[in-house]
Amino acid sequence: MTRGVRGATTVENNKASEIIEHTRALVLEMAETNNIQPEDVSHAFISVTKDVDAAFPAKALREIDGWKYVPVMCMQEIDVPGSLPKCIRIMMVVNTDAEQKEVKHTFQREAVKLRPDLAERKGR
Repeated sequence: MTRGVRGATTVENNKASEIIEHTRALVLEMAETNNIQPEDVSHAFISVTKDVDAAFPAKALREIDGWKYVPVMCMQEIDVPGSLPKCIRIMMVVNTDAEQKEVKHTFQREAVKLRPDLAERKGR
C-alpha cells in the first residue's frame, strides 16, 4: 500500500545552508517517526513559498546516506495572501503497511501552525 507522509518546516533566512539544514532535519524526522527506509519511498514532492529560492531543498535528500536515488521534485507553493512565510513542505509517497491513521506527519518550527492538531507530538 502507498501512503503520503506530510512534513513541513520553516527557515528564518533565505540562505542555501539553512534551507538544506532544515530540509535534512525534516526528512530525517519523517523517516525516523514512520520507520521509513529510502527503498520504501516511491517519490517526494517538495514545495517552497516564493521567499525560499536560495537553494533546491531536494539537495538535502541527495546528501543523506541511502537517499541518493529517491526521485524528488521541487516546486513553488501557491502564493496565498497571509500564508506562512519561508515554508518548506514535503509530501513523501511511501510503501507501507501502516493504516492511514497510523501515519505520523511531521511539523517543525513555525510550520506547527499549519496543522496544530497533528503537531502535538514531542512538544513541537
